[in-house]
Amino acid sequence: MTIYNNLPVYKTSYDFLLDVFNFTKNFKREYKYTLGEDMKKEITSMIADIYRANSVQSKHSLLQSAREHLEVIRLYLRLSKDLKQISLDKFITFNEKIESISKQLYGWQKSGVV
Repeated sequence: MTIYNNLPVYKTSYDFLLDVFNFTKNFKREYKYTLGEDMKKEITSMIADIYRANSVQSKHSLLQSAREHLEVIRLYLRLSKDLKQISLDKFITFNEKIESISKQLYGWQKSGVV
């Protein structure tokens, strides 16, 4: 078992969480404590699933759960853009990180180590 904080998907996800924490503090008040908090909770739950998946033999359900959290995060990010809380450039940057995490989770799931 690899140490979880050495996993590339864990590192990418944690960096994304830091970015979101730094970014959501600039949301308008009405979105900071709803949309911003929900987004941070989803990312934290996804990271917890990654940690758990690294700790157990049967990883499939945990990796699937992490991928589901990621889809909710995509939704929140798109909503942030549509509510004009995030610029198009930042939206693209965050989507690239989400896509990287998604590919890593899919690769891990597909690798047969599940």
